[in-house]
Amino acid sequence: MSDIDEIVQLVTITGERHIHPDFSTYVDDLDLADIRRLYEDMVVVRRIDAEATALQRQGQLGLWAPLLGQEAAQIGSARALEADDFVFPSYREHGVAYCRGVELAELMPFWRGTSLSGWDPNRYNMATPAIIIGAQTLHAAGYGMGINLDGGSSAVITYFGDGATSQGDVAEAMGFAASFAAPVVFFCQNNQWAISEPVTLQTKAQIAHRGRGYGMPTVRVDGNDVLAVLAVTRAALELAREGGGPTLIEAVTYRRGPHTTSDDPTRYRTADDDAEWIRRDPIERIRLLLESAGALSAEDAKAIGDHADAAAAELRRGCLALADPPALSLFDNVYADPHPLIESERREYAAYLETLAN
Repeated sequence: MSDIDEIVQLVTITGERHIHPDFSTYVDDLDLADIRRLYEDMVVVRRIDAEATALQRQGQLGLWAPLLGQEAAQIGSARALEADDFVFPSYREHGVAYCRGVELAELMPFWRGTSLSGWDPNRYNMATPAIIIGAQTLHAAGYGMGINLDGGSSAVITYFGDGATSQGDVAEAMGFAASFAAPVVFFCQNNQWAISEPVTLQTKAQIAHRGRGYGMPTVRVDGNDVLAVLAVTRAALELAREGGGPTLIEAVTYRRGPHTTSDDPTRYRTADDDAEWIRRDPIERIRLLLESAGALSAEDAKAIGDHADAAAAELRRGCLALADPPALSLFDNVYADPHPLIESERREYAAYLETLAN
């Protein structure tokens, strides 16, 4: 891995390609059509994210965690995965879910409150959103240790934000993964804000330095550069599959929207804070790269925009079609087998509901 104080970048904000001695080879197989597909992924994901935000504002979702600005970090890392790799996300990885093939309608139940989950993790090799900050990193470490015990050859990736690195769960997960050489990629989307607290308050050193403290390779990458993210994630996954143990990736990016739709970022940051990161927009730089190479015509751009609008419409239809679950279904699937405490609580709640009906 490269010097952890360096930020790996393969595409500048003006769309020019960089050659990196360690990582460029990991994307040498990509032609312009492949890069255009990455661009399309980002455009579609940004559009469905905007649609979900609108659905929440219209009262159709209880909450939504926008990913605006973090499209490259999610698309680049997700497209590096093999089908048999497993993903443990936090709650903002809608772009990763899209890349794993999760049906758009399946993104909605969790946030609409009609289900405690949303999709079958075994179908997509991706766990459902984790609200408890950092808990998913422990799940990833355990899963990775299980791969080793089973003699498997797949890898695990887990996503978390800069704020989660202050949680003991993340520290424990890194400790276990490093000690047992678990094939885990710890992918930190450093979006500069843990809700209202800036990353400079959370840590006085680069987040990437923490990986070295556990003896694991670490890399900082321009999280708004989809090619660089793809390259460093491919490298980390390759190392994991070859028995090299875990890697920490710090993707330096920016959350341009609120932490969730219940948050007002104007209370803790200014338009000037946002301006520099808007200039580093992950979609714009790839658009410039493609246009300069003659690989994105007006017809191409319209087709991509139409695809994004169709995806947004599908998301909306799926959301509005969700029926409210029966009240007593709250007690279903808490345990695999019947449990006397749960049954007692079910009866008590049913009796309470009866009082409301009378």
